[in-house]
Amino acid sequence: MEDITKNPSGTSLLVPSVQELAKQNLRTVPQRYIQPHHDQHMLLISQEAHSLEIPVIDMHNLLSAQSKSLELEKLHLACKDWGVFQLVNHGVSISLLEKVKLEIQEFFNLPMSEKKKFWQS
Repeated sequence: MEDITKNPSGTSLLVPSVQELAKQNLRTVPQRYIQPHHDQHMLLISQEAHSLEIPVIDMHNLLSAQSKSLELEKLHLACKDWGVFQLVNHGVSISLLEKVKLEIQEFFNLPMSEKKKFWQS
């Protein structure tokens, strides 16, 4: 039920797994997951963004001398404003991506006792 994270002093700190918390049918959000209003950040969207779609970065454009600069700027804004992006034209086969998704899902379906075997100490 607990995950290991690092506390400010750099040592490991056990915290409840969100997946395990969801199983508990809690009526309130645990205090550790609530941020004071003054610490909340608004989602800032660049002026170029016209929707709430996750930014798409094209690997082919990143490797092209002609479009590298523009794509790097898009990557910078995606990381700064969103913290996430979708990468296309990366050359990884669909079948490999599907295998990875399946492995990830199987890992998250494991009982917590099995997942703990993979924790770093």
